[in-house]
Amino acid sequence: MEKFEILGARELNGKIKINGAKNALLPIMTSTLLAPGNYLLNNVPDLKDTRTMAELLRRIGASVSFKNNQLLINTVNVSKPVAPYDLVKTMRASFYVLGPLLGRLGHAEVSLPGGCAWGPRPVDIHIEALKKLGVNISLEGGNIVAKGNPIGNNIKFKFPSVGATGNLMMASVLGKGQTILKNVALEPDIISLGDFLIKMGADIKGLGTSELVINGKDRLNPVDEFDIIPDRIEAGTFLIAGAMCGGSIEIENVNPDHISIVIDKLIESGVRVKTVKNSIIVNGNKKIKPVNVTTAPYPGFPTDLQAQWIAYMTIANGLSTVTDEIYYDRFTHVPELNRLGANITMNKNTATIIGVSNLKGAPVMSTDIRASASLILASLASIGKSKISRIYHIDRGYEKIENRLKKVGADITRS
Repeated sequence: MEKFEILGARELNGKIKINGAKNALLPIMTSTLLAPGNYLLNNVPDLKDTRTMAELLRRIGASVSFKNNQLLINTVNVSKPVAPYDLVKTMRASFYVLGPLLGRLGHAEVSLPGGCAWGPRPVDIHIEALKKLGVNISLEGGNIVAKGNPIGNNIKFKFPSVGATGNLMMASVLGKGQTILKNVALEPDIISLGDFLIKMGADIKGLGTSELVINGKDRLNPVDEFDIIPDRIEAGTFLIAGAMCGGSIEIENVNPDHISIVIDKLIESGVRVKTVKNSIIVNGNKKIKPVNVTTAPYPGFPTDLQAQWIAYMTIANGLSTVTDEIYYDRFTHVPELNRLGANITMNKNTATIIGVSNLKGAPVMSTDIRASASLILASLASIGKSKISRIYHIDRGYEKIENRLKKVGADITRS
């Protein structure tokens, strides 16, 4: 099993280009199932999850080729509305095929999702909303079997779920009549999905607000070419790396508006941050101020940067707290950070961090994508050598992260 070896306590200096957003890409890939034809997606990150979704589309009947960060998808022969357990168990985003398969074929069989080994991420909100669209849903042999063409209705989500918002958008655009979705997610990934669907010919009003009005169409059209938006979580991760390790890091190909709250928190912690068009420059500060964070739906602080922020606060000058209001038990990285010398205690969904003067290298183990990122950041800031095992998680969300960190001065090797 591969691992990272990191010799820490080195300044990072240079430029890092941000790749396309995984969380925007995956639902857009599944939305190509809605209309038969050819699609070209640009700025596609070369990730394990990208390839898993590509294989899932192939199983359903699509043709998919991937080269030079471009995806070419042909969905003319889609005819097998089944997402099997062997793929879905490795990536929860596979559940996104449910909405578009119902929209196009009126039938979908999707295994209950797997993915990262932390906490419940229930799909009940998806299922209950689809039932309100007249879809008949049953559980058979661990698979969700959904039948029926969606019929418009008014739906208010109890929580602005990104996954449920995306799935219901895709199910509704070919539905009969009008669907109104209230309390929807506002993440840039959802806005990008909406832009893609509108480009296909979907009738969606209210994109970017908490209420969407969708008038179902009889048919949609394929999109010749579409650019995937930059990954704000990847950008935030590298900005925090620059803040932790000192030096000056410039993050290129990013939309600063997508991570404005992260920029504000970094400035509050005492580092200098400058935005120039599609770039962000962070200059580290050895005297890091403690800053409390509570995760929230966009535009709040992202839960996908919670682990990285905890890593950052381990070397702050004082006490800070990090509360996750999205996923209450997403804290498997905490005991591993403590192995590096951090002082973190947990009370339910709140981590209390007392900053230490130095972290020290140690062997640690990854448990999910963002936990992996936090351990890499902490190891980069540690004195001595760290070994991070189970790094296959990081490959699901960050393309060749070690090569990009090496270019800015990190001593990191994969073995």
